[in-house]
Amino acid sequence: MTDPSDPADQSEPSDPIDPDTPGTPRTSAENAQLALLLEVAGTPKPGNVDRKREYADLRFEHFLAGAVGAREGLTIATADEPVGEAFEHAIEGMATQRGGNTHFGALLLLCPLARAAAAEDLTPGGTAAVVASTTVEDAAAFYRAFEHVDVAVAEPPDAIDSLDVRRGEAAIPALCERDLTLFDVMELSAERDGVAREWVSRFERSFRLADRLAALDGPVIERTSQAYLEALAAEPDTFVAINHDGETAREVTDRAGAVLAGEEDSGEVERFADELIEREINPGTTADVTAGGLFIALERGLEI
Repeated sequence: MTDPSDPADQSEPSDPIDPDTPGTPRTSAENAQLALLLEVAGTPKPGNVDRKREYADLRFEHFLAGAVGAREGLTIATADEPVGEAFEHAIEGMATQRGGNTHFGALLLLCPLARAAAAEDLTPGGTAAVVASTTVEDAAAFYRAFEHVDVAVAEPPDAIDSLDVRRGEAAIPALCERDLTLFDVMELSAERDGVAREWVSRFERSFRLADRLAALDGPVIERTSQAYLEALAAEPDTFVAINHDGETAREVTDRAGAVLAGEEDSGEVERFADELIEREINPGTTADVTAGGLFIALERGLEI
């Protein structure tokens, strides 16, 4: 117990916190985690879980918990460790909540982006160099990640059926026999999967979305929903095509464009968002790219 009369037990009052003085900058791993949180907080994002809309078995809280669980893997991604190992750890941590797959595609983008950021080369060329340097072991870790969570993927062509990622660890011998790196696996999937396409196209959409986020005004979560809608209108979502069909994916893109053309009616995008949830049409690839763009924008100094 201290004695207030004893000078030794008294200390000078601390200086008040100056709200205009920046604190310690966030690490790249923290920015990656924040990107996941901002993506799910943005609303409306037609068809995707956000803070106002969710599915019966996939809720807002699952995405929050998934982002927290992915933190260790994202930290590994910023260290001098293999990208595949970072991704597998991120997925294993993400899967500790009860909603299932919340961030598989987003983490497949964020791990190499975070590695490029840690190397101080978060550019299309720098990120392309990261994915080009992946190994067969990185690919094996990617396949092991499918043991932790169910992921909707496109049917592979018959010629590469032995490499079907849904086989998980069982496909690793075929992977090793063909000496395929993780980048090679993404190349094989790029025509059918928009996240894999980012890997082989220098993360073009992610960087473009980051530029758009920087150009927009207002709170970041409002910019997020706007940039998401524009990305949805620009390109059919491959996750919709996988879970439904190509015609539905094109319909959603056309509807997003029509909503943007009449965006002065704020209720129109809300109705569009409600409709896609009711129809269980989830443009997950567009959400993944949005998370990637948010990370790049945050690393470039987007203020929160």
